[in-house]
Amino acid sequence: MRVLGVDPGLTRCGVGVVEGVAGQPLTMIGVGVVRTPADAELGQRLVAVEQGIEQWLDEHRPECVAVERVFSQHNVRTVMGTAQASAVAMLCAARRGIPVALHTPSEVKAAVTGSGRADKAQVGAMVTRLLRLDAPPKPADAADALALAICHIWRAPAQNRLQQAVALHAATARKGRTA
Repeated sequence: MRVLGVDPGLTRCGVGVVEGVAGQPLTMIGVGVVRTPADAELGQRLVAVEQGIEQWLDEHRPECVAVERVFSQHNVRTVMGTAQASAVAMLCAARRGIPVALHTPSEVKAAVTGSGRADKAQVGAMVTRLLRLDAPPKPADAADALALAICHIWRAPAQNRLQQAVALHAATARKGRTA
């Protein structure tokens, strides 16, 4: 499975592509940051994020896009920019028919480090180790994007089985009502 992880942000939007399957060594295909000038008009910044993500989708052809789920922060302006960049990433994937998965920051940290309260240095260190890199990706947004992709590769099989079980249960329940 090839996954594009997106750590959304207006100034720095981390992007990283990881390939592999759960239980096997993973491979980093690419990592980077889509940057926009903080003094640019909002619409221009969103277009720049879109163009950057589209370029990553064109170049790496992921099977899925994993985006960090936006959570409430104290700074409303920051959370709005993050949510807007997140929506752009989801739109780019949806436009191409690529499935999108959302993962919370604590879910990603727990998947990669074993602790949902890990700091950025711990996430970077584990991403480096898991992908057998020489050094942690910089900036942290890039490492976070790779962590999102790793989290999705590891969690997708279990999530798919759960969704299938729920669908089967719903279908069985509907049959029982019509019999």
